[in-house]
Amino acid sequence: MDLVDGVTRLVGETIMGWRQRNDALRGDAVGKRLGIATFFGVLALSAAFLVGSGGTALRAGDCGNVAGPGLDWSGCSKANIMLQSSDLKGANLAGAHFDSTDLSDTNLTSANLEKATLVRAWLKNAKADGANFAKIEAYRSDFSNANANGASFANAELQRAEFAGAQLKNADFQKAELGRADFDKAVLTGANFSFANLSRATLNGAVMDGSTSFSGAFMYLTRIEGLDLSNASGLQQAQINLACGDNTTILPSWLKAPSSWPCPPDDKD
Repeated sequence: MDLVDGVTRLVGETIMGWRQRNDALRGDAVGKRLGIATFFGVLALSAAFLVGSGGTALRAGDCGNVAGPGLDWSGCSKANIMLQSSDLKGANLAGAHFDSTDLSDTNLTSANLEKATLVRAWLKNAKADGANFAKIEAYRSDFSNANANGASFANAELQRAEFAGAQLKNADFQKAELGRADFDKAVLTGANFSFANLSRATLNGAVMDGSTSFSGAFMYLTRIEGLDLSNASGLQQAQINLACGDNTTILPSWLKAPSSWPCPPDDKD
């Protein structure tokens, strides 16, 4: 039984019950008035419930819609298809499934992809400034050369994701899983990696012209060779001792390069 049928049945049963009580209380003016009040109260509540549920149904994703700006594909399955160069600006894609889907060159500006799955998806050259990628699952996905300035990747699963050459100014990676992610030549000025897992991630070659936050980030064997971290915030000596730098790494004045630098080449398995 669906929601509307259930409420309809409830209203019908209420009417029947009211009639039976009204018959039993015939001649009792107080009972009759009480029965009428109960009936109309339940009827009003039922009508309000139907209106509210109807509004929810209207907000559900229409998975049959063709890709276009502002559409609602929330919760839809769009895996293993070709959507490259689509215009999904401002679209609601929350909880949608894009596993192994080609979204390269797609316009995702200000789109909402919270909790979407993008495992092994292609987003190369995508325009995603201000997009919401919070809590996505994007293992081994390709964001190379994407524009995602001001985008949120908070609490996202991004192990082995490719961000080489991406524009990520002021992007939010708080608490993101970024093990072995590649940020070679990515612009990370103003990015926030607070409490992110950056173990074995590649940051060497990235650009940080302003402050970038690493407060509480886990940096086991994070590659920071040649990286200018002089304006980075939140870095502690314990993090640097775990990371992999060299004599070209520029650290904030309060930190020192550990004697273990440089690290051996990373195993790319």
